[in-house]
Amino acid sequence: MRAWRVHENGEPREVMRLEDVPEPVAGPGQLLVRVRAANVNFPDALLCRGRYQVRPPLPFTPGVELCAEVLAVGEGARGEVGARVLATPVLPAGGFAERAAVSAASALPAPETLDDAEAAALHIGYQTGWFGLHRRARLQAGETLLVHAAAGGVGSAAVQLGKAAGATVIGVVGGAEKARAARELGCDLVVDRHAEDVVSAVKEATGGRGADVVYDPVGGTAFTQSTKCVAFEGRIVVVGFAGGTVPAPPLNHVLIKNYAILGLHWGLYNTHDPAAVRACHDALTKLAAQGAIAPLVSERVPLEAAADAVQRVADGATTGRVVVVPGLSGEAR
Repeated sequence: MRAWRVHENGEPREVMRLEDVPEPVAGPGQLLVRVRAANVNFPDALLCRGRYQVRPPLPFTPGVELCAEVLAVGEGARGEVGARVLATPVLPAGGFAERAAVSAASALPAPETLDDAEAAALHIGYQTGWFGLHRRARLQAGETLLVHAAAGGVGSAAVQLGKAAGATVIGVVGGAEKARAARELGCDLVVDRHAEDVVSAVKEATGGRGADVVYDPVGGTAFTQSTKCVAFEGRIVVVGFAGGTVPAPPLNHVLIKNYAILGLHWGLYNTHDPAAVRACHDALTKLAAQGAIAPLVSERVPLEAAADAVQRVADGATTGRVVVVPGLSGEAR
């Protein structure tokens, strides 16, 4: 079968190679699946660069989430051949391949209302948004939610989840094209950081109070802006550092303004509270069936275009989600 592999760390476009490799098998507790769609995530680029918290041995295949069809069930595993599931592949054999092995215990049923690409994009980003907004920040209806990188894969999920929760959502984006996408997602106000002062715009929109909850997958300057426009008893949810800079929070400022900084590492819930992950998936499936959330899949690309897709996501050159569809032929769409 064909799979992308990384033999040395570096930029995705330079180090990812499409190769013929042996087909995986379903080990104990695993499912062998045919990859129907694999969502591109920023961590895929970090894996290529050797900068992710998990460093699989070389060579490895990136691709941390997928929608797939079950082909075989390993010893001691529970699953049904032919079922469509969402899963995180077992690294070092990730999802940018024609087939993969996944943990049966963590596999979830793919929502019937979503196609393969949409379903592949529902898992990590939306689970992260759900846990960040509801479990960590306790977002309430009527509160103001500020989302950085609101037109990106992670941010777009938070925007939709915030609206579904009854919040007023302010989205921060970079550029006119992303501003249009954020408005279509449902943002009540969109701030283009290239043309506007983020702090002033948020304060003006909230009558000087600031945002009750800030969802930050960017870090760096975005985090600094957040500390200047977070409300009294507000909550800043730290999701990631796509901007490349890990901020050093000024704890004296946290004390003086009386706000909270909350870390969110979704993957830990799979170990510490797997029942909550299942319950979250059920809630997301219900919201998808109601039409309250729908992954913004801006591009579906064939397997051959995966390296370029990962690079463009890493460079911040995409809007919404880019999904690799191994069965797709011809030009990206």
